[in-house]
Amino acid sequence: MTDWFQRVEQHIQDRRLLKPGQAVLVAVSGGLDSMALLHTLHQLAPRNRWRLTVAHFNHQLRGCSSLADEKLVRKTAAAMKCPVRVEKADVRSFARTSKLSIEMAARKLRHEFFARVARKQKIRTIALAHHAGDQVELFFLRLLRGAGGAGLAGMKCQSPSPVDPEITLVRPFLDVTRAELRGFARENKIRFREDATNASLAMPRNRVRHELLPLLRRHYQPALAKTVLRLMEIVGADAEVVGEMAAQWRKGRQPVFDDLPVAVQRRVLQLELEGLAVPADFDLVEQLRKSANRSVSISSTLSVQRDAAGAVKLQTSLPATDFNHDCSVLKLAGRAGSAEFDGLRLSWRLEAITKFARPRRQVASEFFDADRVGGEITLRHWRSGDRFQPIGMKAAVKLQDLFTNLKIPRVRRRELLVAMAESGEIFWVEGLRIGERFKLTGPTRHRLIWHWRRFGGFSKPSLGTGSAMV
Repeated sequence: MTDWFQRVEQHIQDRRLLKPGQAVLVAVSGGLDSMALLHTLHQLAPRNRWRLTVAHFNHQLRGCSSLADEKLVRKTAAAMKCPVRVEKADVRSFARTSKLSIEMAARKLRHEFFARVARKQKIRTIALAHHAGDQVELFFLRLLRGAGGAGLAGMKCQSPSPVDPEITLVRPFLDVTRAELRGFARENKIRFREDATNASLAMPRNRVRHELLPLLRRHYQPALAKTVLRLMEIVGADAEVVGEMAAQWRKGRQPVFDDLPVAVQRRVLQLELEGLAVPADFDLVEQLRKSANRSVSISSTLSVQRDAAGAVKLQTSLPATDFNHDCSVLKLAGRAGSAEFDGLRLSWRLEAITKFARPRRQVASEFFDADRVGGEITLRHWRSGDRFQPIGMKAAVKLQDLFTNLKIPRVRRRELLVAMAESGEIFWVEGLRIGERFKLTGPTRHRLIWHWRRFGGFSKPSLGTGSAMV
């Protein structure tokens, strides 16, 4: 047995990822990482009496290439005499109807499939091929988004399935680099499929992989992976301790909340908000942490408040009576349309796009991902408690705070229109930047072109920058 197999087997034993004689579901996409994992576990299986079943999920995102991936996985599993389970799904349609990004929709459907197969086959462990390179990329993606310690810790060698906590996900390759995987595949003549989208710089992860990391290695830290992985382990251990302290404190509520270390206070409030299904962004946590018995608006009719003991409660509030509550609902039927509402003339057009391209900036025009916006738009005026995440910002903020920062007069705030997507989230505020979650990205397949013009009321200059893409 070569050094490679001894190394992986030792890692599995040291971390207690797999037990002798157990059944394992191996998630195999057909790419380099998962094909290397399948060959490695297959080689080690007789020594450890593992019973392998292969699971392949066809996302149907790349046409003939997706079919070729599936064919390779089936052929390889058959040659190894491993049972194989395959499922197809239209991820793009699911993303559109569920108001999710392509990546999140694919992950959700994929994990649901894995868990479904595992339960049916009475398998409690699913092996995934995430490796050290994935960890480093994830670290920088989360760092740039402002994640906390738990997020920066990255993936663990073992974790519960996001679908079924009784099913365990194991990652035997987390200490293996992408270069080592390529060397192993080349030496053992392992066939795998290259995903052309991995080279596209339209995706943030790919820009981190192909632009940021090479820059850092070349000019700042040649041993970047080793340094980052060590940092992730340190940060993860610290975050785990803080999380345990917060969980223990919530059970007994001792000592007084204000006497807790700041890190524990923040984690307590994150857990409280998660229990209420409220997104725990940093600004919201800080407002709650610094002031007891003070209501913090999270929507036009909902607010949260923490008491002196650190418990957070969700409150329903009535909209303020001095706000304009007129609204208009637009149905995006057909390819184009127009409407007028309270001094604003709007026109829109839907276009299918097949290739990522940056639109030319136009006055009083914006471009949105039509699938994320949905088929129904609600136009209305700003209301107290409205929250909005402008493009480029890490989290949603109160529109009132945004208006204050931009020095927009109070009387004018009441006149500005906002547009809500079918999901109820604000994606456009008249004159401001567009919503972060509705910008055009590489996976966008339909775009909404949005024009507006004031024909009455007030005339105002632009309040911010316009469309942007990543």
